[in-house]
Amino acid sequence: MDNIILGTAGHIDHGKTSLVKALTGTDTDRLKEEKERGITIELGFASLDLSNGRHIGIVDMPGHEKFVKNMVAGSSGIDIVTMVIAADEGVMPQTREHMEICTLMGIEYGMIALTKTDLVDEDLMELAMEDIKDFVQDTFLEDKPVIPVSSATGQGLEDYKTCLEEICDTLPERKFSSIFRLPVDRVFSMKGFGTVITGTLVSGSINVGNDIMVYPKKIISKVRGIQVHSSGVDNAAAGTRTAINFQGLDKASVSRGNILSTPGALRESYMVDAYFHFLKSNERNAKQRTRIRFHTGTSEIQGYMVLLDREELLPGDDAFVQFRLESPVCCIKDDRYVIRSYSPVKTIGGGKILNPVSIKHKLMNEKIITGLKGLLADDFEGTILFFLSLKGFEGVSLSLLRIMTNIPDKKLQQTLQKMLAKQQVIQTDKEKQIYVDGTFFNGFKEKCIEKIEEYHKANPLKEGMPSQELKSKFQYIDDAKFFNMILARLVKDNAIIQDKNLVKLASHKVALQVDQHEIKEKIEKIYKSSGLTPPFFRTICQDLDLDKKVAKDVLQMLIDAKSIVKTKDDLYFDVRAIKELENNLISFLQKNETITTPEFKDMTSVSRKFVIPLIEYFDAVNLTIRVGDTRQLRRKI
Repeated sequence: MDNIILGTAGHIDHGKTSLVKALTGTDTDRLKEEKERGITIELGFASLDLSNGRHIGIVDMPGHEKFVKNMVAGSSGIDIVTMVIAADEGVMPQTREHMEICTLMGIEYGMIALTKTDLVDEDLMELAMEDIKDFVQDTFLEDKPVIPVSSATGQGLEDYKTCLEEICDTLPERKFSSIFRLPVDRVFSMKGFGTVITGTLVSGSINVGNDIMVYPKKIISKVRGIQVHSSGVDNAAAGTRTAINFQGLDKASVSRGNILSTPGALRESYMVDAYFHFLKSNERNAKQRTRIRFHTGTSEIQGYMVLLDREELLPGDDAFVQFRLESPVCCIKDDRYVIRSYSPVKTIGGGKILNPVSIKHKLMNEKIITGLKGLLADDFEGTILFFLSLKGFEGVSLSLLRIMTNIPDKKLQQTLQKMLAKQQVIQTDKEKQIYVDGTFFNGFKEKCIEKIEEYHKANPLKEGMPSQELKSKFQYIDDAKFFNMILARLVKDNAIIQDKNLVKLASHKVALQVDQHEIKEKIEKIYKSSGLTPPFFRTICQDLDLDKKVAKDVLQMLIDAKSIVKTKDDLYFDVRAIKELENNLISFLQKNETITTPEFKDMTSVSRKFVIPLIEYFDAVNLTIRVGDTRQLRRKI
């Protein structure tokens, strides 16, 4: 790797800052209080150029127990850690806590710097080495180099640099997210430059001129300048200590714990699901809804820890948990975090975030627990399907999938295309790039077919079911695009036929029973013989002594079959009579351009009771348009 971040960790007054100064010439204790008290309070930063051409960004982390939260903030983005242990004191309480934090943050590479060697004799040196050997057993620093150094005399510094170069050569390429993220660890103003923000660039890249959003405040500003290792550059990549100068950004509007990213790239959440390791060093069990301090990036947020798969944690346990926070957090899948107890403040555990934008879960939910277990595996398709299964018909947008899956952009697109081809996922909105679980989508299609079948059984003489009535059966679906896509797929599958606002099964045929067939013939005969002067339908039902529901179903079947035309006021006409009248009306209007109601009455030779419904019917079907007291053709024929 070209860009590497080195962190120094260890107990207070073990020589971390002195070591950094001896290596780089930079005194990372910049505050007046730090100078007066002789201890590191805030994070310190320096850079080191190795002989092999690599540039190392150094984060000097405070060792005092009161400033562990600052140490946690500094551990974000570290590739290599130097555990600093003083030869005259050996392993101390904060040495152990810093080791636990580095382990929880997923750091795997490092060395031990045995400092202040000029202050001890050989016997003490030997005791210190034995102490270190016991300390690193079963940790990521087991079998890692121990380099004796003296910042005062310079002894061992070249050996330290050589060892650092060798470790750098063994580092694997990082698994970076494609999303630009820089957790803010320092904000200050410079005369002539304005607000400057510094941090470790943990993923993505940034260019001068880019628009950047401060999360979770959602303040947007433009990048005016970038510095990496104190040199001005046009862009910065992941793995670098970066300082960014912004245009018109008020210093008071940004603070440590905020995170910089591109507008719309991140999502705030008050709940995250995670895999949690409860440290073996804990003296007490952890109960349900333990109050905690949640550290990720450079932020510290108070909240509660909800155990999803048990009621209590024993020291050394691993578990699936949900953190319910008092302030929003912006993170992505696989981010590391540290948990400290609320009071007294102590590191109790940490781990990896699995679902960065979660919702409240029921306890002991087997589906959720099984799904979270699956997220621990490097299974891209399984990860995508789990998150889609949680969202149902709403689906998940591509921008949210980037956060939830932490799959690099190119690989995410390739995986989605493969899953689309196999119908494992369905894209329900191309513009917003929203994806739905294919199993859910197909299951919903089956539910629609079931509802249409039920409608046909209850209304065997109706041609089809109004599509709006079908939609009303699923009131929890408020996305018209999703519903219309379901219907379109069912039509494409030849499962249903859609005719304007009606849907029916492709296999549906209106089948009359013997008595219904007789009713149909009687009704058809009455309308055919009555022409433009039919009786009201209620009168037909009374005269023929018909069951109203059966008669209405038969009438609707005749309307669907276009044998009968409905106007209004319970009046229906034979389609042939209407068609003949329509032809006469068209001929009249082509010659005369307009027609009055009395003229229309003369044409039909019927009473006003029929004239008004008929002329308004032609308006309704867009054949004619009313202009004042006359009608004229709406369109050329």
